Amino acid sequence: MFTDQDIRAIFDALAGLMNEKKEWLIELDGAMGDGDLGLTMSTGFSKAAEALHGFPETDIGKILGKAGMVFAQAVPSTMGTLMATGLMKGGKVIQGKQQIDLADFAAMLNGFVEGIMARGKAKPGDKTIIDALHPAVLALQAAAEAGKTLAEGLRAAYEAAAQGLEATKQMVSQHGRAAYYQEKSLGKADPGATVGMLFMQAFADYCR
Repeated sequence: MFTDQDIRAIFDALAGLMNEKKEWLIELDGAMGDGDLGLTMSTGFSKAAEALHGFPETDIGKILGKAGMVFAQAVPSTMGTLMATGLMKGGKVIQGKQQIDLADFAAMLNGFVEGIMARGKAKPGDKTIIDALHPAVLALQAAAEAGKTLAEGLRAAYEAAAQGLEATKQMVSQHGRAAYYQEKSLGKADPGATVGMLFMQAFADYCR
């Protein structure tokens, strides 16, 4: 089970991980986009983590909603807005819960993905963050149905996200600035999907 304290600690870890990978994300994004992804993610998660420490709430859904609102204000870019939308939509799904298990986490991440898909008009196969997170949702749902532990489910979800990221190398970008490059985007991993993989990594690492 994750408690509100676990979620706060994971946001601290996410802030650290996105900061650590900032230059890599800038480089990936610079090849096909405007190169601000590393800054957007490190700033967004740092501000969200900071805000959560001063937010006296134990409802995990409300905590995620708060993180989403802070994200939207701190980094009002395309990816910042998508991440904010995902956090708010995912939070709504589990609102009222002070502890979440694997099935709850799967439902939250499914809401997160649906929020991003609705906002960004993207679907699996479009070479976006969805291509890392959608396989992660399926892995979480399968693990929950099989009665796996939270740690086992999150490890499977991270591995599925990493495979999804790898698969984006064979896809052609359909959205954002990268879409201008079309065929030239072949062979390159999608920066957004890289963020999705890192997002899952932080949760899996925390459970280790």
